[in-house]
Amino acid sequence: MFENFRVFETERAGRPRVVETGKTAQLANGECLVRYGDTVVHVAATASAKPRDGIDFFPLSVDYEEKLYSVGKIPGAFLRREGRPSEKATLTCRMIDRPIRPLFPKDMRNDVSIVCTVMSVDQDNSPEIAAMIGTSIALSISDIPWKGPISGVSVGLIDGEFIINPNAEERKVSEMAVTVASTDERIAMIEAGANEVSDEDMYNGIMAGHEANQKIIQFIKDIQAQIGKEKFSYPSNKPEHEMFEAIRDYAEDAVRAALDTDDKNVRDERLKPVYEDVHEHFAQEYPDQEAKIDECLYLTQKYVVRRWLLDEQKRVDGRGMDDMRPLAAEVALLPRVHGSGMFTRGQTQVLTVATLGSIRDNQLLDGIDEEETKRYIHHYNFPSYSVGETKPSRGPGRREIGHGALAERALVPVIPSVDEFPYTIRLVSEVLSSNGSTSQASICGSTLALMDAGVPIKAPVAGISCGLITEGDRWMTMVDIQGIEDFFGDMDFKVGGTKKGITAIQMDLKIQGLTPEMVKEALEKTHKARNYIIDEIILKAIPEVRPELSPYAPKMLSTQIPVDKIREVIGSGGKVIQQICAECEVKMDVEEDGHVFISGLDLQKCQRALDIVDTIVNDPEPGSYYNGRVTRLMDFGAFVEIAPGKEGLVHISRLDIKHTDKVTDVVNVGDIVKVKVLEIDDKGRLNLSRRDALIDLDGAVPENEVGDGRPRREHRDRDRRPRRERRE
Repeated sequence: MFENFRVFETERAGRPRVVETGKTAQLANGECLVRYGDTVVHVAATASAKPRDGIDFFPLSVDYEEKLYSVGKIPGAFLRREGRPSEKATLTCRMIDRPIRPLFPKDMRNDVSIVCTVMSVDQDNSPEIAAMIGTSIALSISDIPWKGPISGVSVGLIDGEFIINPNAEERKVSEMAVTVASTDERIAMIEAGANEVSDEDMYNGIMAGHEANQKIIQFIKDIQAQIGKEKFSYPSNKPEHEMFEAIRDYAEDAVRAALDTDDKNVRDERLKPVYEDVHEHFAQEYPDQEAKIDECLYLTQKYVVRRWLLDEQKRVDGRGMDDMRPLAAEVALLPRVHGSGMFTRGQTQVLTVATLGSIRDNQLLDGIDEEETKRYIHHYNFPSYSVGETKPSRGPGRREIGHGALAERALVPVIPSVDEFPYTIRLVSEVLSSNGSTSQASICGSTLALMDAGVPIKAPVAGISCGLITEGDRWMTMVDIQGIEDFFGDMDFKVGGTKKGITAIQMDLKIQGLTPEMVKEALEKTHKARNYIIDEIILKAIPEVRPELSPYAPKMLSTQIPVDKIREVIGSGGKVIQQICAECEVKMDVEEDGHVFISGLDLQKCQRALDIVDTIVNDPEPGSYYNGRVTRLMDFGAFVEIAPGKEGLVHISRLDIKHTDKVTDVVNVGDIVKVKVLEIDDKGRLNLSRRDALIDLDGAVPENEVGDGRPRREHRDRDRRPRRERRE
């Protein structure tokens, strides 16, 4: 029945990788099932028989479908089925798309769809890598025109040693998490997060991944040689060369004049009459070919920009190749938010806002990874007005999710641990104006917002991009590319990092790959540029993290208690913790490992709640001080509760630093007072003193003297009848 069924096997990082094809999805143009350890991913590649009319781009879609059954979970949604792709799934789609897209013919308009279905997950073996390799195999053995194969691996760094495809335990301690995709000659894609690693370590890690990819590429070529189909032909959408030359010769001077400005709006306005003139001039010569005329004008702009860069070392806005656009930074723009920072780079402008919340505000993740929550969250919004358009907002797309994730990845290494800073942190980057490198501007804006919010980050982080122009063996790089250089160039190499090292990389290419020399130069140039941004722009706007949080930010305190004391803090049916929260006007979270997080707007009330927890967990000792609540008044003193179930007497003589006639002259029920534990008697009763606490803690001077002996407890329930006279 399955006469075309084939099995191919190799190994990577000491683990078997098995590829099966010819049994499933037999109507797809190409398919395979990739097994890596116990991770299983199915990939199907299909293409439409005819091109799509009326489009000027290659219609490729990549879907990465996380099935929760792969990790033995039932979806948490109301319908109990998978809904929208998770953020991780969307990022994986982008990661697979970037290295394969440049290898398709640019003039093809047939729809191509890649569907990767994650069916089983072994956390030691990445399903993302299996999906990328499966995509390469499915395309290679299909009849879809494609100049692959590619391969992808992940690279870790532990104790100075590079680890290919690290397992789950190795990933936890690795200094970097780098995904490298390669062709047989060049580096096709880089996606990296790192803990401030050096340029040298990052470069060597990339090259280690590139080398490891070569064995897999040869494995895929062998499969293709055995069962690969002949590629189908397609109608080219490319304009005739004579048509392009005629339009270029006619419009080149006008296009040059229109493009020669640093203002995007001016450029667009200048191009409008050029387009109208060209269409009118060539309408009779090329009837009903408006789309191809537009394509020729696009190619003419590309030709002009690339000639300027390659031949004249000239950038559109007049900068040198390693010069950045004018930069500016501001903080504290919004009075009621917890922190804000705006970073401007030429006509690119991003405002980032920081919000602090309690630990219970962390993001819950319903995915196939081991990670179930996230306390540092970065969202990126790209409204249409930022590019002068009028499209309605319909929620974040793949671009917004990808850019937000990149900025998040760049800042994660400098975010303080939950023990140092027990907050959930959300950043929102609002793109106000866009002319290239908005993701890198959001990294810079994020640093500003975090410092303004008082988050004790380990070091400022800046982001910068590096572009590339190639022609045969000629190539050159330029720093801080604007929109037109990204549009007509060959690379957008984005790097985020501190002065110490790299924290994130994302590389987008329009060509088939980079040489090692190109990668090394891009790392060197971006390092120099981000140092300048940190020293001259960010730290001059805000030299250090603010010492105090915004008055509108919640105040957060934390402690850790023994696990066997959790029950006492929570109480039966949550009675104790509810009482603490109500009395102190705070929120409390007690985790299974004994971590206690307390949040509220009033720091003193948070401290009061923390003191109560400490008192519950640790028995009071003579000489210790507490903030307690007055619960009862008697003629002889006041009873003060220092923690639920722990109450003591403050004798009237110990209520104040002066003589007290009536208890109500000093305190009333509900008052919060400072007390000192004087004694714990043999029955476990607490003798407290407000007087001593005022003297010891506040430096109050007593106005009278009291005896040093233990305050005598009155027993109102004694029999006070007069003694019966004894008869003689």
